Amino acid sequence: MVCNVASLGLYGVAGYPVDAECALSGGLPAFDVVGLPDAAVREARERVRSAIKSSGFDFPVSRITVNLAPADRRKAGTVYDLPILVGILCAGGQLSLKGEQSAAFLGELSLDGRLRPVSGVLPMALAARRAGISRLFLPADNAPEATLADGLEVFPVRTVAELADHLTGERPISPAPAWRDDPFPAQGPDFAEVKGQEHTKRALEVAAAGGHHVLMSGSPGSGKSMMAKRLPSILPDLTRAEALSCTEIYSVMGLTSKEHPMVRRRPFRAPHHTISAAGMTGGGSSPKPGEISLAHNGVLFLDELPEFHSDVLEVLRQPLEDGVAQISRVSGSVTYPSRFMLVCAMNPCKCGWYGHPSGRCTCTEQAVRRYLSRLSGPMLDRIDICVDVPALDYDELSGASAPAERSEDIRARVNAARAIQTARYGPDGPACNAQMGPRELREYCVLDESCQQLIRGAYDRLGLTARGYDRILRVARTIADLDGSEDIAVHHLAEALQYRPPEHLRA
Repeated sequence: MVCNVASLGLYGVAGYPVDAECALSGGLPAFDVVGLPDAAVREARERVRSAIKSSGFDFPVSRITVNLAPADRRKAGTVYDLPILVGILCAGGQLSLKGEQSAAFLGELSLDGRLRPVSGVLPMALAARRAGISRLFLPADNAPEATLADGLEVFPVRTVAELADHLTGERPISPAPAWRDDPFPAQGPDFAEVKGQEHTKRALEVAAAGGHHVLMSGSPGSGKSMMAKRLPSILPDLTRAEALSCTEIYSVMGLTSKEHPMVRRRPFRAPHHTISAAGMTGGGSSPKPGEISLAHNGVLFLDELPEFHSDVLEVLRQPLEDGVAQISRVSGSVTYPSRFMLVCAMNPCKCGWYGHPSGRCTCTEQAVRRYLSRLSGPMLDRIDICVDVPALDYDELSGASAPAERSEDIRARVNAARAIQTARYGPDGPACNAQMGPRELREYCVLDESCQQLIRGAYDRLGLTARGYDRILRVARTIADLDGSEDIAVHHLAEALQYRPPEHLRA
């Protein structure tokens, strides 16, 4: 007898439907799993065998064949334990799926019949909804996350015996209530703790308002890392669509929990400079998202930028332009969403003190140029805002100056600018100014004669490329939005030009 049990799988960060076809036939007892299973799926045989016996059922003494269809796509993980067990028991007549034809099953089994949580539940639940599946049975710890996929009945299962009682009608399982996120107060580092550096704070405010990439250069201890870590405190809240997109990625990586099934704050990722190119973009035999995808809709902070390997920095080029990371392998290609704000910090030279008033720099001009040459021109051209972070004087550091502005106040201005952009582009347009395409640039970044004269002179003087020119227009548009201006004025464009890479970086 053959029994088909609906289940789900993962390919990249997207779910897809899988059918677990279980057949019992005569012959010598055997238990085979086919359909390109990996080691974890093949090991399901022993978990299923023990769970069946521990739950009071008879394990069939026959030839058992399980096919995971589509059979041309590799299956990975422990998510297929439960559908295989249900298929075997139904094929042997010990259970029946009558009344559950539109149901899918997923989950890992322990040897005593309990269900353990699995990764990637949200993308699989969304795939189930798209496939027309209306009921989903899965481990109880995964139920809150699965309910984020609206329009799906989610049944939390703790043990195989509990599921059997539901299928026989003895003790039905109640559907899990939809998870609701409660309002939470803003927490984390605040810009009020940063002494001085008003110019850099202004640059970060512009970056947050328009979603622009930032490079901060300055001597050690000037506050670059401190300010970068406070950037999320002035970014707008995640929309539900953005939160679900982030949660799918974190779910695949196993970074969600039953207490916190949804990503509610914009991600902040700060990988060490020893990271590999695969760790940055994602990959592996069973491809997983990398740091740039974990930073989706948030901030990717690269401290000590020139210390990163050149191949790691160069693989960032395409994701910075397209907002996606394409991973190609012999078995196929996977696309991960990677729309992030790149925030970088670096010292002006190897020893870190080039240009410092103390004159303590020991680097020769040749050593400084060699250190800065680790950053390629195409990479610098993709950064919208470059700002020098000077060393603090004693009065600024001792607190003798005026109190610093709070993140809450800066965030109010950022939200106002983002609201202007949302109204301008609509729900189907760019999410912020940094994502404007050629059509939006022509329509919303029109320059009057005085602005054209200013940027015409800067074009040759700064050695701008076409990409650099477009990025200046995007930054100027953001500055105008912060100012509440419908048109880009000369002082908006002048400020945007100040944020281009300084001469010592372009040399």
